[in-house]
Amino acid sequence: MEFPYAEIHAFPDGQAPHTGNPAGVVLLHRDLPDADLLGVAQSNNLSETAYLKAMGEKDQWALRWFTPGLEVELCGHATLASAAWLFETGRVIGPEARFHTLSGLLKVTALEAGRYQMDFPQIGFEPGQGDAAVIAAMGAEEAPEAVYEIERVHGNRYQMLVYADEAVVVGLNPDIKALAATRTNVIATAPGRASDFVSRFFGPASGVDEDPVTGSAHCTLAPYWFDRLGKTALKARQVGPRPGALEVVAGAAGRVLLVGSAKRYLDGVIRI
Repeated sequence: MEFPYAEIHAFPDGQAPHTGNPAGVVLLHRDLPDADLLGVAQSNNLSETAYLKAMGEKDQWALRWFTPGLEVELCGHATLASAAWLFETGRVIGPEARFHTLSGLLKVTALEAGRYQMDFPQIGFEPGQGDAAVIAAMGAEEAPEAVYEIERVHGNRYQMLVYADEAVVVGLNPDIKALAATRTNVIATAPGRASDFVSRFFGPASGVDEDPVTGSAHCTLAPYWFDRLGKTALKARQVGPRPGALEVVAGAAGRVLLVGSAKRYLDGVIRI
C-alpha cells in the first residue's frame, strides 16, 4: 500500500531555513490499524505525524496525530502542516479547511502571503505548587517566579514554569531522564525581548524530549500572557535549538487564534 506523504516545517523563524517544527503529513485513502499509524510515526521519528482522511464533504477532513510514543489529543504545528499541504496541493477548494479531531472541530483559514490562522480551544491552567524534582530537572540556576498546573492532556501531567527573563529559558538544559521520571511535561516561558513572550516545551512523558514550536502549548500560553500584558494580540517565539515564531490572538470565548506560516520541505510516498 502506498500513501502520499509530505514533511512540512510549521512556524519557521521568519525566512531562516531549518527552523520551525517539522511534521509528517500522511493522506489516507483507507483506514489503517493504530499499530501501523504508530509504527509510521516511529519510523518518521518526528515529534508528530498527522494522518488525514477526506470525509466526503467539501473541505472536511478527519485528522489524527501521533508522536513516536502515542496518539495525542491536540497538536497545533501538525494541524498547520496538514492545512498548508492541503491548500498548496489544491485539495481544499474554499478559504477554510475543517478538521474533525479528538479535540473537536478545528478550523484553519488561509490568509495572505502564505500565512494561516488556526482556531483552537484554550487549555486552562491554575496556580500550582512547585515540584522540586521537576524544577531541579530543568537545570536553571534561578527558580521559576510562578508555577501553574495545566489541564491534563493526553493523560499526562503538564506544568507551566514562568521565569523572570528570556535568557533563563534560552539557557535551559534539562535532564530529560530526570524530567521523564516525574511523568510531567513542562512549558517554560518568560517575557521576550524582541517578542512579547518566549517559551520552550519539554514533553518526555509524551515521547518528545523537546518540541521545537508547539501550537498546543500556546493554547495555554496565550491566555496567560493576554491577561498579564493586557493585550489581545501578541508575538511569540519558541527559543530552543530549532526556533520558530507565531502570533496569538484572542478568539471567541474559550478560543485562541494561532497565526503562522509553513514551509513544504519534501514530498514522497509512505509504503506499508
